[in-house]
Amino acid sequence: MNLRRLETFFWAVRLGSFKATSEKLNSTQSTVSMRIQELERELGVTLFDRSPGQVKVTETGRDLIPYVERILRGAADMSGHLAEVGTSSGRIRIGVAEVISMSWLPMFVTEMRARFPRVHIEIEEALTRQLEQGLDTGRLDMVLAPGGSNNARYLVRDLGSVEFAWMTSPTLCDSETIYSPAELADLPIISLAKESFHTATITEWFGDNERTEYAGTCQSMGVAASLAMSGLGITLLPTERFEADVADGRLLQLKTTRKFPMIPFRAMVAPPTTSRLALNISELAAEISTFKGASQ
Repeated sequence: MNLRRLETFFWAVRLGSFKATSEKLNSTQSTVSMRIQELERELGVTLFDRSPGQVKVTETGRDLIPYVERILRGAADMSGHLAEVGTSSGRIRIGVAEVISMSWLPMFVTEMRARFPRVHIEIEEALTRQLEQGLDTGRLDMVLAPGGSNNARYLVRDLGSVEFAWMTSPTLCDSETIYSPAELADLPIISLAKESFHTATITEWFGDNERTEYAGTCQSMGVAASLAMSGLGITLLPTERFEADVADGRLLQLKTTRKFPMIPFRAMVAPPTTSRLALNISELAAEISTFKGASQ
């Protein structure tokens, strides 16, 4: 049975269109359609209803998905094993959140190269929701980012937790004042874009009772920190990463009546095409992570 046809069928069902499938597989819509037709002839069944204006998976096609997933998983495991033992080249596409890029990512990549010398490593940094979209569409093989514990569609490995705190310029706030959420809500807030876990946790921390006004949003904590240093507002930052800036007086870590909760980070992979290589590298990420509570 042709694995390429099965893979095309799987992604056509998952993504809901032949166009999206062709983009995912770096192919053409006509090639996708041809592979589906060849698979239908091979199996002797109709997999998609091609009524005018729609391409919808049939009940028979839906029933076959669990079997296709198992076949693809087995093929992925075999490829991952070959890559793991160094007898074959491979590729792993990893999406990372900025906090990881600013901390233990270099050690992680160094160790991956040492353990898997023939595996080509691709790293993409983005906001959490963008990374999850990459995992869902198959553009990424693994994501290292905050959250993920309640997402049943991912296989998850804990990476430990990170302490965050509100910070700003010493010229904007007082070092001795203990600020309530309501008082902080009156200050200009600098946050990451709405696709970030950062903004979601800020909204949750303030709750429904405090109305927050965002002074601006950006794509990077480094940029947010720079704006805060300039006295343009307050922002939420990982304490360990910016402790030198606090010690040098460039940033002030605010005291608050309500401590910000530790933010959990996780390695996430999406079945069924998850390879043994991706799972092994997620274990390596937990081993290398310097976050609190991570496996050491």
